[in-house]
Amino acid sequence: MNLGKAGWLSGLLAEAVAAHGPDRPRPVSDVPASPRARARQWLRSAMRESGLLFGTPRELTPSGGPAAPEEQLFLAVIRTFAELGLDLAVIAGAPVATRTEWLFVLFAALCGDFDDAEALASLVGVTTAAAERSRKKLRARVEAHLAERAMSLAGDPAYGLLLHNGAVYVDAETFGRHAIDTFSRGAFRRDFAERRAAWAARRKAMLVEVLAALACAERQPSYPARRAILRQIEDLRLPADVADHLRARVKSFFERRPSSSTVVKNIRGADTRRFLLQQALLAARVDGRTSKEERTFLASLSRKLGFGAEEVHRLELEVAEFYARNRQVVDVFTVSAAAGVMGEEMVSAVQAAAEKNFHRLMQEIRETGELSVLLGRLARGQKLTREEHARMRAQLIDVAKAIPALAIFAAPGGVLLLIALAKVLPFSLLPSAFTEEPAPASNETLDPDDPANRALRRALGLDTTPAGADEEDTGQPPPAPARSASGQ
Repeated sequence: MNLGKAGWLSGLLAEAVAAHGPDRPRPVSDVPASPRARARQWLRSAMRESGLLFGTPRELTPSGGPAAPEEQLFLAVIRTFAELGLDLAVIAGAPVATRTEWLFVLFAALCGDFDDAEALASLVGVTTAAAERSRKKLRARVEAHLAERAMSLAGDPAYGLLLHNGAVYVDAETFGRHAIDTFSRGAFRRDFAERRAAWAARRKAMLVEVLAALACAERQPSYPARRAILRQIEDLRLPADVADHLRARVKSFFERRPSSSTVVKNIRGADTRRFLLQQALLAARVDGRTSKEERTFLASLSRKLGFGAEEVHRLELEVAEFYARNRQVVDVFTVSAAAGVMGEEMVSAVQAAAEKNFHRLMQEIRETGELSVLLGRLARGQKLTREEHARMRAQLIDVAKAIPALAIFAAPGGVLLLIALAKVLPFSLLPSAFTEEPAPASNETLDPDDPANRALRRALGLDTTPAGADEEDTGQPPPAPARSASGQ
C-alpha cells in the first residue's frame, strides 16, 4: 500500500471494515452504564491492549506487500485508529452502512481540517452523483494531509527527542474521543472537536517540555541537537500561540538547565502526569543508557508529579517490558538514524576520551613492542606489507579493547551498545595500567615530536603540530596566539 497512491486510505479503511468481525469489541465490564460511559471505559482498556499506550501498535505488518519500516509503522497506526473507531461505533450503536464515511470525518478532524470534516459529515448517507464527486475530492484532501503527517512524524532524528511514541498516543486518545462524541450523537460537533484538538496540542507541548528538560539534564544540547528539536516542534504543527510559547520555553532550557519544578508547574490531571512520566522513562531507556544527571532528574520529576518509589518502579517495569517487546519498532527511527550519523557530540566525547587516555595509550603501545615500531615506520612514510598492516590493526584493536572509552574503534556493528557501556562502566573495572591518577608531565614521559606519538594522534584526530613548528613545517598555520612571523 503506497502512501503516494490515490485512494490508499479508502483501501485501508475498506480492509479494516471487512476484517472487523462480529466478536468485536470485547466487553470490558459487566457493570451497567450508558453507551457513552462504556465507550470511554473501553477506550482506556483498548489503548493498552492495542499497544497504543506507548504509541506503538502491536500489529506492524500491513497488507499489500512489503514497505519501508517508517511506512509500515504509519500504516499500522492508521489501521489501529480505524479499528478503534469501528469498535466505538459498535458500542455506540452507529449504523453499519455509514461507518466508513464517519471514519473519514474522524481522520479529517484528527488532521485539524474541521471545514473538511464538517463537509464530509454533511454528506454521510447522501448518494447523489454530486455528493459522490464532493466526497471523492474531500477524501483525497484527507489522504494528502494524513500522508503529510506521516512525513512530519516519520522520525525522531539522531539529535532530537523521542516524540513519535508520545505524539501517536495523544493522537490515538484524541481520535477515540472524537469517535465517542460523534457516534454517540450521530453527528459531528465542530466546537467540541476543536476543544479536544486544543487539549491535544497542549499535551504534546507538555511532552516536548519534559523530554527537552531530560535532554538538558546531563549537558546542554549541541547546536545540531537544538536545531533538530526546534524542527520537531515545527513538525508537530501546533497552533501558532502554543508553538511560539513552546519554542521560547525550550530555547530557555537550552541556555539554562531547567528544574523539574519548572517543567511540571502547569501539568494537571493524573492521566497526563502518568503519561508524561512514562514517556520520559521510555526516552531514557531508548537512549541506550541513563546518566547520573538523568537519573536525578527523573527521580525529581517523579516526586513532583506525585509518584512514589513503588509506583515509579512499576512504571519502569512496564516501560522495560514494552521496549523489550517492541524495540525494533521504537528503533525504526532513533537507532537507524543514530547508527548512520556520527554526531558532533559523539565525536567530542571520543576526542575527550582520547586526550584523557593519551599518555596511558602510548605507554600501552610501547609495551607491545612491535606495534610501536610499526607505527613509527608508518609515521616516517615507510610502507608496510599487507601482513604488517594486518598485525598492526590487530594490535591496535587489542589496545582499544583495553580502553572501554576507545573501544568503539574495535566494534563495527556494536557502536551504540559500546558507547552506552563505556559511559556506565565503573572505572575500577579497567585494567590496572589505567587506574585513575594524574597524567605524567610531558617532559617526563612523551616526546611530542616522537613519530609514533604523532602517528597515533593523526589516527585519533588529535592535534599533530609539533612544539615550535611553523607553517612551513606542518602545512597549516600554528594555533593562536603563537603565530609564526610568516603567518598570514
